[in-house]
Amino acid sequence: VLLLLVLYVLQGIPLGLAGSVPLILQSKSASYTDQAFFSFVFWPFSLKLLWAPLVDAVYVRRFGRRKSWLVPTQYVLGLFMLYLSTRVDLLLGDGEGRGPDVVALTVAFFLFEFLAATQDIAVDGWALTMLSRENVGYASTCNSVGQTAGYFLGNVLFLALESASFCNKYLRFQPQPRGIVTLADFLFFWGAVFLITTTLVALLKKENKELMPTKEETKGITDTYRLLFSIIKMPAVLTFCLLILTAKVGFSAADAVTGLKLVEEGVPKEHLALLAVPMVPLQIILPLIISKYTAGPQPLNTFYKAMPFRLLLGLEFAFLVWWTPKVKHEGGFPVYYYAVVLLSYALHQITLYSMYVAIMAFNAKVSDPLIGGTYMTLLNTVSNLGGNWPSTVALWLVDPLTVKECVGAQEQTCGTTVAAELCTKAGGSCVTTLDGYYVESVICVILGFGWWFLLGPKFKKLQDEGQSSWKCKRTN
Repeated sequence: VLLLLVLYVLQGIPLGLAGSVPLILQSKSASYTDQAFFSFVFWPFSLKLLWAPLVDAVYVRRFGRRKSWLVPTQYVLGLFMLYLSTRVDLLLGDGEGRGPDVVALTVAFFLFEFLAATQDIAVDGWALTMLSRENVGYASTCNSVGQTAGYFLGNVLFLALESASFCNKYLRFQPQPRGIVTLADFLFFWGAVFLITTTLVALLKKENKELMPTKEETKGITDTYRLLFSIIKMPAVLTFCLLILTAKVGFSAADAVTGLKLVEEGVPKEHLALLAVPMVPLQIILPLIISKYTAGPQPLNTFYKAMPFRLLLGLEFAFLVWWTPKVKHEGGFPVYYYAVVLLSYALHQITLYSMYVAIMAFNAKVSDPLIGGTYMTLLNTVSNLGGNWPSTVALWLVDPLTVKECVGAQEQTCGTTVAAELCTKAGGSCVTTLDGYYVESVICVILGFGWWFLLGPKFKKLQDEGQSSWKCKRTN
């Protein structure tokens, strides 16, 4: 269990780092279209299914089925981090007229996440054989606790230590112009950690030989893809996929845009990240509490019950963003403001985890153990994708939905970047009359409740299907 935890923590680090980049970009005033483009970085985790069969089927027998992938992947991740640490300051823009190179950043972090996702496939598969039968339930706990811890290190800890104002205020006696660590230092450090841990795993940890798959189980790659296709074609699975792909549309504005809006309104990004600190115990305790409710035969009830609360929090988030500039004063924001944000975040986490743990429990419950890795990954993949595409779309739509007017110059508009420049040249300035984020928040909540009323009951019915509806009929 300890090894699993360590592996999942390592996996959380690239995720956390990638999660901190949008906040850094936002503080360098990147557009929402740029942010939407960068959000593709979070897709490999949702699409890992496409190469999961390769990871399951191709391996060096002497070395071990999972280690064949885990070890090389982590080495490449480590080396890639070391290399990126030399380039990343250039990519983020130096502030002297050069903006961030969003395309290059996206490509670099996309590769990064791609490798982390590959490591995830290997670890997930290994978890099923590493833990004894009665402890397999802990696999998902290790996953969520480990990834949360890794994400925390890569995101919160990094943003706090990277921020000059935070370090000067809390950690230093003499103020200095930059934080204690830069992104480059951080990448270098974790790159080294990855290389060391991987070497230890490669040398010291053996896989269970007696659990090595028989000829029967390791079908060729084409067979695995055929199998995937036949899983997806099963009516129960197909219904699940279609429903979960649309279930999270209602949360997209709240989840993807709110944090960036708060940074835009002047909340320091490291303060936002630090609000995650009190969340960590919550995130560790929540899955343990919620799993009591989701462990039974009907995990999806929890999902269904949590949904309307999470949708309403979307409106509350929009209100929060609207309220932010109103309470801002010279020295920043009052303590009670952060208390309100913290409370909102905490409530949001409770609803989010209730839904997340419920889905994980449901996926584990219906997965066919004979093809555990592929089946479970398929269901989790679709669940993740259901959160990714709405987020990307939500970020993309903020700019087009925003209405700006040119104030102080006649007959000028602010519809496009060029028009905005003309407006400024004519002595005017672009003023936002309607922020696309608010439009989007309302649309999302309406769509979300529509889903909850019309499709929610259908989704809940899936857990009443017999085991046979989820068993894959294998054709030889």
